[in-house]
Amino acid sequence: MRIVVASSEAVPFSKTGGLADVATALADAVANLGHSVWVITPYYPQVQAQYSSSNGFAIEPTGIHLEIPIGTRHVTGTARRARLPGSAVTFLLIEQPGYFDRPALYQQNGADYRDNCERFVFFSRAVLALAQQIRLRPDVVHANDWQTGLIPALLAVEGRARDTFETTASVFTIHNMAFRGLFWHWDMLLTGLDWKYFNWRQMEFYNQLCLLKTGIAFADALTTVSPTYARETQTPEFGYGLDGLLRSRRDDFAGILNGVDTKIWNPQTDSALPGNYSIVDVEEGKRACKRQLQLEFGLPQREDVPLLAVVSRLTDQKGLDLIMQGSEALLSRDLQLCVLGSGEAKYQDGLKELAQRAPDKIAIRIGFDEALAHRIEAGADIFLMPSQFEPCGLNQMYSLLYGTLPLVRAVGGLADSVVDASADNIAHGTATGFSFTRYSADELLKTIDRALALFADKKEWLRIVRSGMNQDWSWRRSALQYIRVYERAVAKRCAALAAPTIAPNVAVT
Repeated sequence: MRIVVASSEAVPFSKTGGLADVATALADAVANLGHSVWVITPYYPQVQAQYSSSNGFAIEPTGIHLEIPIGTRHVTGTARRARLPGSAVTFLLIEQPGYFDRPALYQQNGADYRDNCERFVFFSRAVLALAQQIRLRPDVVHANDWQTGLIPALLAVEGRARDTFETTASVFTIHNMAFRGLFWHWDMLLTGLDWKYFNWRQMEFYNQLCLLKTGIAFADALTTVSPTYARETQTPEFGYGLDGLLRSRRDDFAGILNGVDTKIWNPQTDSALPGNYSIVDVEEGKRACKRQLQLEFGLPQREDVPLLAVVSRLTDQKGLDLIMQGSEALLSRDLQLCVLGSGEAKYQDGLKELAQRAPDKIAIRIGFDEALAHRIEAGADIFLMPSQFEPCGLNQMYSLLYGTLPLVRAVGGLADSVVDASADNIAHGTATGFSFTRYSADELLKTIDRALALFADKKEWLRIVRSGMNQDWSWRRSALQYIRVYERAVAKRCAALAAPTIAPNVAVT
């Protein structure tokens, strides 16, 4: 198949979150299975400035010029090309300085850019214009999140009417329902689509233009990033007002867990670690990594004390309120906690205050350090992810690969990837971590206490560690499932083309 992946961010060119990792890693895994894949993403020069050709790739001009209708105007752009070392994927970067030559992708100083709708209407139209101009003739265009939610609508309304993408199927992936792409209703004019599509079934959401809803309504197939999140989004609690639309499309909706790039996350080869290890020598390897991590965070180098860790945005969504509510109880336990992250001031300040009160138990680093994040995964005993919601999550998978037991709230991808160490699961050898359901500090503390009790049984603990390390979180596993979705979407598109056109009833006289 010929597949175009459209994403507003893609590593190593740009990134604000997991979408960037998924766009590149999935494309690479699909290409490795023998398919032709192009990733089309905006070119953000100020963001890209941190990279250069010395990183092993260059971003080259193609000479391609684009003229894109935006409302009653036409906006010009160009395209660049890049190829990453060892990858068969071609990256095409849409260049439009007025829209994308900015210090950040979507917002500045905590406020969204006021022209975000216009920027990503331009990008969505540019994706299809570029594919048409270089005659890609894709079997599938795979759009991601609200920034490309217009693409399925353009394919359905315009592309097939011109017979340019007649056989092209659209797949739309929801990475996080919380980001819906809501805009002023008059921004509908920017899309160039008829006002008749601004209705409660397709593009309108309480008198606003909703680009996430647009993608959901028009795509041939829908996916999200875990099976449990697919079910959750069809409920009022997690659906953000779009649960009814998703329920109406349940037959076209699949949940597929993201994978892990094991070229980057692998304790056997990870250059960020003080020493590498495998499932065979995990006990010795993690012992050395734990000593180094305790030293790096200024904690006492004790092998007998369980070391808990958090690498996260410090926000309500990630369950930081539960950790802070239970902080006094945590201080009374014989444990250590190291935290790496940044976010809301109340959590940054609260954690700093705890670290000052108990420097032998709690340590915090504000900010983000990729290499340190790897050392935390290798050196910690328990990784905390008590999230309010978590579409997929990746850190729990990193933890499993590195022999660190994740302790999670059983939502979204966390429920799909962590098997609780209940008595039955331990007896059957299926346990890989710890989980709880009710969102409360008491439940979190009870689960931590269960983990601390099991930590004392070194033989059983090691058995669970190895069970987690045995799991397959490769992108190949995920890519095979996406290919099946692509095939179903193409079959649906072909069936629609083959369906006979029914003429209206004509009265015979």
